[in-house]
Amino acid sequence: MTTVTAHNTNVYVGLAGESALIIGAEGTPLGEGGMYRLTEGKSEWASIDNGLPENPQIRALLAHPDEPGTIFAGTQDGVYRTDDRGENWRRTETLSGDVWSMAVHPNDSSIMFAGYDAGRVCRSDDGGNTWRQTNTEGLVHPHITMNPNEICKRVIGLSIDPAHPDDVYGAIEVGGLIASRDGGENWSCITEGHYTRLGPVDLHGVQVNPSQPGLVYIITQLAMFRSRERGQSWEFVPIDEMFEGGSYCRDLVVDPSDPNRMYLAAGAGGGSAPAGTVDSGVLVRSTDAGETWERVDIGEVAPARMFQIAIDRNAPRNVYCCDRDGHVYCSNDAGNEWTRTDVPVEMSRGRHVYPMIAA
Repeated sequence: MTTVTAHNTNVYVGLAGESALIIGAEGTPLGEGGMYRLTEGKSEWASIDNGLPENPQIRALLAHPDEPGTIFAGTQDGVYRTDDRGENWRRTETLSGDVWSMAVHPNDSSIMFAGYDAGRVCRSDDGGNTWRQTNTEGLVHPHITMNPNEICKRVIGLSIDPAHPDDVYGAIEVGGLIASRDGGENWSCITEGHYTRLGPVDLHGVQVNPSQPGLVYIITQLAMFRSRERGQSWEFVPIDEMFEGGSYCRDLVVDPSDPNRMYLAAGAGGGSAPAGTVDSGVLVRSTDAGETWERVDIGEVAPARMFQIAIDRNAPRNVYCCDRDGHVYCSNDAGNEWTRTDVPVEMSRGRHVYPMIAA
């Protein structure tokens, strides 16, 4: 007789502060950061920072696809790991510096990537225990992002194409899209064209949709674009106006149980929004691999820009989204009914939500 172990979803939220975008400039003073967990069936958030750096700046999270108790956190001091759902953390053999994104290969969970500041990408071939830096020396970013002052090239998103397993994509905050065609060993910029505004090259995410080989989505500060040809050409993805004066796209997720279902987190305020725009957030969903989109009724208009989306691959009916200020919306029926819970921390520009995952 086989014993079935009940699976309770854990939601993990990382906190960090904003730092300077212009190299050499002074940014917002960073708050104490933090790492929090909410377990399904419980009402209280738990602080889980034992073993993390002092005042941990958590800007990336990754759940091991085969071991839900194993979580990786991108910090200001490289990649940290827990094997007991965040009770205890340890530093991996990792490159120092700020980690802004992480991804695991969809065909081989021993292969992982971490995106750093300064346009650096690291690869692990042993399930996240050790990391090595890949070759990004040849990257040439759009001229507008380098002059008159160089803008920090943070690798803010990573995604791998399961149909073309050597294709790895990286989204650069204010820097366009980069790609590797040899499994992440060597990288090049695939953003071309003459730009007069930063919005189109201010990327906030990249996602390969496995419903079709070579189908890649990117979200920018202003909009979403799609390539059906491995990034060789792009088309604008139309979405009905979510907010007057435009929207600020922040996260894009493909449902691990159904690639036709995608979620976009967006909001009003920030970026190039008109002066006086009131912050608010929205969750948008597609059920046809991004061809059409509809607004999801989460019970209210989120009071801040929607920042993150998380789906538990071991219980895909559990869907979560949260805004920058830690208002977390939870659905246990694939996004039909929602409840809200708040991370018990005062938020500011120096300390707010960056990543969220569910496992």
